Amino acid sequence: MVSRRLIFALGCALLTLPAFVRPAVAQSAPQATSFLRETGEQLVQIVNSTGSNEQKAQQLSAVIDQRVDVDGIAKFVLGRFWRVATPEQQKEYLNLFRRVLVVSIDSKLGEYKGVTFTIGRTDPREGGQLVSTVINRPGQAPANVDWLIQDIGGSPKIVDVVAEGTSLRLTQRADYASFIVHNNDSIQALLAAMKRQVSS
Repeated sequence: MVSRRLIFALGCALLTLPAFVRPAVAQSAPQATSFLRETGEQLVQIVNSTGSNEQKAQQLSAVIDQRVDVDGIAKFVLGRFWRVATPEQQKEYLNLFRRVLVVSIDSKLGEYKGVTFTIGRTDPREGGQLVSTVINRPGQAPANVDWLIQDIGGSPKIVDVVAEGTSLRLTQRADYASFIVHNNDSIQALLAAMKRQVSS
């Protein structure tokens, strides 16, 4: 249920590199640029290391937790349905969203080998900073990808990815809403689909 566009964009962010319910504190442009550069260098090193795929996956998972506002993105993506979900459903959804994201990116680790990036301008946006980059993969056309970075709980976090002008969290939000509506407004149906993703 996590779209291929979201996985690709977040994967590129993690390999090159307003929250929904939490207040955001503005990051300065140099802080946001430095954060994204450090994230990219850290994860490029993971991908290009000689460790096993299992070791790389564990390291990648740790970086996701440190550098991406996974819970904030998950809540934003569920949109109005977050408010009608039971506390048990909310807890299960947050856990499944993270697992789906990690499993999907882990499964494509080999595709990111050799990725490079160039950081461009940084502009203030939505209480944070939007950092522009050009992502290059061997044999692929360059991709323009922007990263929205906000201060969440005192630490900079990636809260959205804008790939070729399209906000990925907005796209994913529309996809989730469509799925739930077509399943009689059942959040449980979404959870079941997400369980299938992580168990397949």
